[in-house]
Amino acid sequence: MKSKQILATLVATLVIGSAQAAPDKPECIAPAKPGGGFDLTCKLVQSALANGGQLSAPMRITYMPGGIGAVAYNTVVAQRPDEPGTIVAFSGGSVLNLAIGKFGKYSEADVKWLAAVGADYGAIIVRADSPYKTLKDLVDATRADPAKVVYGAGGTVGSQDWMKSALIAKQAGVNYKNMRYVAFEGGGEALTALMGGHVQAYSGDASEIAAHLKGGKVRVLAVLAEQRLPGELANIPTAKEQGYPVDWTIVRGYYMGPKVSDADYKWWVGAFDKLLASGEFAKLREERGLFPFNLTGDKLTEFIKKDVKRYAELAREFGLGTQ
Repeated sequence: MKSKQILATLVATLVIGSAQAAPDKPECIAPAKPGGGFDLTCKLVQSALANGGQLSAPMRITYMPGGIGAVAYNTVVAQRPDEPGTIVAFSGGSVLNLAIGKFGKYSEADVKWLAAVGADYGAIIVRADSPYKTLKDLVDATRADPAKVVYGAGGTVGSQDWMKSALIAKQAGVNYKNMRYVAFEGGGEALTALMGGHVQAYSGDASEIAAHLKGGKVRVLAVLAEQRLPGELANIPTAKEQGYPVDWTIVRGYYMGPKVSDADYKWWVGAFDKLLASGEFAKLREERGLFPFNLTGDKLTEFIKKDVKRYAELAREFGLGTQ
């Protein structure tokens, strides 16, 4: 009888401890202005946790632009390292910037990697009324006069969006150093510049462009994936199909501050494990143009370490500085 009472007490303690670990003031930091991929990533978890009932309080989204994630990363590590309710959106571009030293003195080991919840893919986009009907048209125009075709994207030279267009150029035999490239703070600004005619091509993400594609405002010349994507983008050819074997997969997910307690971190990992196993979350992810890519906790941490090494090698290939 006594052993049963002890067991019951332990179970009750675990349940209470788990409930106490749920954050009172959940927040998702999107490291850019509204409208881009980071915004999409935060809104995905905001909707999913509200629908799933894991949180008793609504999650707010805070926008913290600067350095394509660098400001948010440095802020969380140095000033807000132990907040149990704060998660930060990241993408493959964040990992690339870490790999080439754009986040300052901090490395991938300075945060707690929480969950990867989906994958996106690069896309080369022009306005619907653009004279460039195919990827070859755009590449040929760039080769003929690199100064004439202006590329825009969310990030400076060396960022993942720059890499997408640079890899295409390299495959086509165009000197990527001669390309005209305009950096914007996030995909939302870059897309606005495209629609305004300030740039002629936008190297962005497939998920960001879905809504604009429906409205007939843009034309996607290629998706940077191994195979054609399902759903609304099924008719868009890959770059590989068109003779340019470039694949750019963009993982999207979240990390936390380095001093968040193990109990709080485990609560979040558990919450994401539950989300990722649900059909409802799969629907929400699909609605946002993302594709399945599920990793949490230690498995994500190992994946990030390997990706940092891969991106560092790619950066050296393009002559970009690394730490």
